[in-house]
Amino acid sequence: MTDTTDKSRYPLWVTIPYLIFVIVLIPMYLRQYGPQNFLWFSDISLFATLIAVWTGNRMLASMMAVGVLPLEVVWAADFFTGGHIGLAGYMYDARIPLMLRVMSLFHLVFPVIVVWMLIRQGYDNRAIYLQTLVAWIVLPASYLIGTKEENINWVYGPGGVPQGWAEPVTYLLIYMAFLPVCIYLPTHLALRKIFAEPRDYPRGAGLKPSTLS
Repeated sequence: MTDTTDKSRYPLWVTIPYLIFVIVLIPMYLRQYGPQNFLWFSDISLFATLIAVWTGNRMLASMMAVGVLPLEVVWAADFFTGGHIGLAGYMYDARIPLMLRVMSLFHLVFPVIVVWMLIRQGYDNRAIYLQTLVAWIVLPASYLIGTKEENINWVYGPGGVPQGWAEPVTYLLIYMAFLPVCIYLPTHLALRKIFAEPRDYPRGAGLKPSTLS
């Protein structure tokens, strides 16, 4: 029997809470961190995935999977092991308001939502190219707008600490090459194998509103 379920539609019990969460998060982050904080790949993924669950846009979900999912998995592992890696260490910093740290728990939910979307709709093989383009726009913007102290997306050094072995621009260029080759490509190959693109899924599909189904 043919499965007639529209897998590009997501239920309101997902889309509505997600929207409310983002509406609450934005002013809190703006007040605490400033608008430049939204350049973080994790924050971009939060907004992009919001659009994806409301529209069923498989490309956006695939882009966030190939570009952000690996780091979010590491963030979750760091969180559950005490924050010693450096990604989730701030979650244990009592100087940061508790409510802000609670809001940051979206890092734990994000991988679940994205994997669920991949299971429903499959992985779009073109995502790696668009995600690389996004990274090559966001990284220079993070360098120009952010500061060394903020070190947004680690454009001044890995792990939140500015590096000293190369000129800042040289390091940025190396980093811009590193992400697509060493992070995106292996992730792309894995996602392509695990979440095969459905043969009956039309190109450009996934711009339909969510329903209660």
